Amino acid sequence: MKVLCDRFVPQQCSSSSMSEKHDKSPTSLVSDSGPRDNKSKFTLWSNVFAPSSSVSQPFRESSTSGHKQVWATCNGWTAFVKKAFMTSGAIRRFQERVLGPNRTGLPSTTSDVWLLGVCYKISEDEASGETDDGSVLAAFKQDYSSRILITYRKGFEPIKDTTYTSDVNWGCMLRSSQMLFAQALLFHRLGRSWRTKKSEPPEQEYLETLELFGDSEASAFSIHNLILVGESYGLAAGSWIGPYAICRSWESLACKKRKQTDSKHKMLPMAVHIVSGSEDGERGGAPILCIEDARKSCLEFSNGQAEWTPILLLVPLVLGLDRVNPRYIPSLIATFTFPQSLGILGGKPGASTYIVGVQEDKGFYLDPHEVQQVITVNKETTDVDTSSYHCNVLRYVPLESLDPSLALGFYCRDKGDFDDFCQRASKLAEESNGAPLFTVTQTHSAISHSNCGFVEDTTEDEREEDEWQLL
Repeated sequence: MKVLCDRFVPQQCSSSSMSEKHDKSPTSLVSDSGPRDNKSKFTLWSNVFAPSSSVSQPFRESSTSGHKQVWATCNGWTAFVKKAFMTSGAIRRFQERVLGPNRTGLPSTTSDVWLLGVCYKISEDEASGETDDGSVLAAFKQDYSSRILITYRKGFEPIKDTTYTSDVNWGCMLRSSQMLFAQALLFHRLGRSWRTKKSEPPEQEYLETLELFGDSEASAFSIHNLILVGESYGLAAGSWIGPYAICRSWESLACKKRKQTDSKHKMLPMAVHIVSGSEDGERGGAPILCIEDARKSCLEFSNGQAEWTPILLLVPLVLGLDRVNPRYIPSLIATFTFPQSLGILGGKPGASTYIVGVQEDKGFYLDPHEVQQVITVNKETTDVDTSSYHCNVLRYVPLESLDPSLALGFYCRDKGDFDDFCQRASKLAEESNGAPLFTVTQTHSAISHSNCGFVEDTTEDEREEDEWQLL
């Protein structure tokens, strides 16, 4: 299946869905580097999909007459198209088994849509498809398409001492987490109201952000570097990991990069704080955001120069057994109304996505499960095509079908923003009917750990006893 994904998955997002791409033209499945004439294409595909004695036979018979040659060519293409569509259909069925049916577009409803803290009130005309460029729906789609999409890539330099030059079929959680961090950097550098502008040169801050997530060790937040620092949490090329491990790996990577650069040139200009459990900082009970510990993370980030700095909060959770317990869904939806929202790392077992918005009980997500060729982006190449980092296809998933292991993200720009977040989170916990996602406290002596020095010392038996350690 990995070979199939490499061969057929579209190279970049567009305004049409994956199935629409396959329906447009079977020739789009052929590599750009391959032969251009129809006969050569047929020969290429017949070698891939059929025995040499089957569909290639009409070409040998065509030499008897011109009429037969035309018929044979058409018949050969019919067989080629049929086999190509059968293969593309197999890929779609494989994706549906993993992620569920491919639900695209906006559901026909007038319920409010929330996208990372911004509300869009959809009118009845818009919900029925009668829209114009100045509509609320158009504004929502522009906001959605301006979020950073990071997907599987192929053709990058090998990871560490492995032979992996692609993360197809195993890197979706790493890619989803990269998306969350990329949004945090965009919000910090360009503000929440920033949108892509096709008619204008890209901003330098935008290009610098994408450069950080390139696919080589030279890029600070590449999957190469994530794997290097995350080995103690189970990260390895070719292996799938959960939200808890990826959050801890990002904490370690942020700390490492902070030590490697001076205070004026920090690649991640914000503290990273993991909201953890109550017993010893890692085990026992629901996560608790301790304000005093968050302040310590800011002090550590600033080398003691500032009591509060911009801060990225990561909240790994387990909200059920096989699926998210329905009692948590209202609270999950409510987190998207927070101005500090960075969405959810979550999806189906073994298939992570990045959920950026909600409408009723549905979550809109960016999907990393598309294979694209590696490209190089930096602030000097202002003419580079960055369309592969954005997607115009709205995809959604029922929140009740999510894997219970997930992680929330929040970005607070300053102390006032952090205080506002704490007030909203406390109110949400009070209204949760005894099922809070996490709670907030001013101080808690039992929670004490250093972001740069955390060591997981729990045994496997202890983890099995604690539901909150299944991340």
